[in-house]
Amino acid sequence: MRRWLPSPSLSLALFVVWLLLNQTLDLGTLLLAAVFAVIVPLLTRGLRPATVRMRKPGVALRLTLRALGDMLYSALTVGKLLLTRRTSQIKGQFVEIPLDVRDPNALAMLAMICCLTPGTAWGELSFDRSRLLLHVFDMKDEAAFIAMIKTRYEAPLMEIFES
Repeated sequence: MRRWLPSPSLSLALFVVWLLLNQTLDLGTLLLAAVFAVIVPLLTRGLRPATVRMRKPGVALRLTLRALGDMLYSALTVGKLLLTRRTSQIKGQFVEIPLDVRDPNALAMLAMICCLTPGTAWGELSFDRSRLLLHVFDMKDEAAFIAMIKTRYEAPLMEIFES
């Protein structure tokens, strides 16, 4: 069964979304939804990261709440800066952050947190996964920013995915 449906939840989601998009339950739509539900997961199997084992759900919940809070705070801060400062007063720069985390799922989560947080943009991950290049909208203290990323995000991700 896993050979034809490597990701049953993805297949189900594709099937339902296709039906919702077409807003009909005729035979052709059902057949096409079934074809997409089988073929798309097979074609994208190699794009998915390694299987995730949730080791510390409490830490994951705290990290989620922390990241959401930081995103809200950052959105308000970036909005305030855009409305109250001139462009020449905003000090955007690239920051290189040394990484200890190596798990591909943890790195993917770190990428999502950084990309979804206003004021930061994922720049580049080194080939050996030891350094992350981020662009920061308004940099005040580079060392404090690096320490914040490592303690608020990297450490919990390592606890969730690597311990």
